[in-house]
Amino acid sequence: MKAYMQSESQRLHQHLSDSCLNSFTEELNALNQLGWNKILKHGDLPRWSSGFHGLPDCLPSVIDFNASAIKVGKLDDTEMRADEIESALKLMHPWRKGPFEIFGTHIDTEWHSDWKWDRLKDAISPLQGRTILDVGCGSGYHLWRMLGAGAKLAIGIDPTPLFSLHFATVKRYQSDSPAFILPVGIEHMPEKMHSFDTVFSMGILYHRKSPIDHLIELKQLLSKTDNGHGEAELVIDTLVIEGDEKQCLMPDGRYAKMRNVWFIPSVDMLKLWLKRAGFKDIQVIDVSPTTVEEQRATEWMTFESLPNFLDPNDHSLTIEGYPAPIRAVLTAKAAN
Repeated sequence: MKAYMQSESQRLHQHLSDSCLNSFTEELNALNQLGWNKILKHGDLPRWSSGFHGLPDCLPSVIDFNASAIKVGKLDDTEMRADEIESALKLMHPWRKGPFEIFGTHIDTEWHSDWKWDRLKDAISPLQGRTILDVGCGSGYHLWRMLGAGAKLAIGIDPTPLFSLHFATVKRYQSDSPAFILPVGIEHMPEKMHSFDTVFSMGILYHRKSPIDHLIELKQLLSKTDNGHGEAELVIDTLVIEGDEKQCLMPDGRYAKMRNVWFIPSVDMLKLWLKRAGFKDIQVIDVSPTTVEEQRATEWMTFESLPNFLDPNDHSLTIEGYPAPIRAVLTAKAAN
């Protein structure tokens, strides 16, 4: 994995130097190094690395970033058996965000991240030619969909070590793709970058103790100038509750068995937060309940999932008695 990290660092440096982020090249490269130094010390790295290096060492005949399941290669591309490929991939369990298809093996991840993408892809500003940041990007599934939509450069940040291995599983077969994960959190990013044409924050806001501060951080990442692709845009996906602009849920303890859920606003309150944080042109794209078909345990993520987080007798409630998860997707522009 160290060799992959070093090669990826060189590629990141080159892409940053050739982009609108060139003035942050050294800082972002240092963050990448910081994150990978932690990954290289992780106790599960030997297992993950064994899976990564156990995959076919060949050129895939097909790569499709527009498929619902990100597709890399076919089984016929390699002399390995299907069960060998599956075994290697399962050494990187759990797979939470996807789905993927790697040399004929379908990875049925915990989340149908493709469903989320389908809800927003036609309602956001076109990504063609844009420089994008995905905050809390997970496995990088959406980074690949962003490239499929024409993004010039797609950078994700996520401090969860295993997600960088999942991303690397695809990136090793498309090494020159302008997509990268920095294994750090938003708090490590340079202040007031004002560099990205589109910033995504999907499934992050309710984990922040200060949601307004998070929205301001996102605003300060957005470019102030029109780089020929229209105004910079925030795309935010978060938990919401029903109600008016005065309604907000702060769980007393856990929410759907999650410890780190702080504030779940109504859609109208979220719009007010965005306005107070300095956003304009706020649009609601979608409001949908999260179903047990969209998030569930599979053979690729065998731990508890949404069916275990809901009241077994009433799926309109969480196990703690709160309203069951509803997610909203909104877009907004930064006010001058």
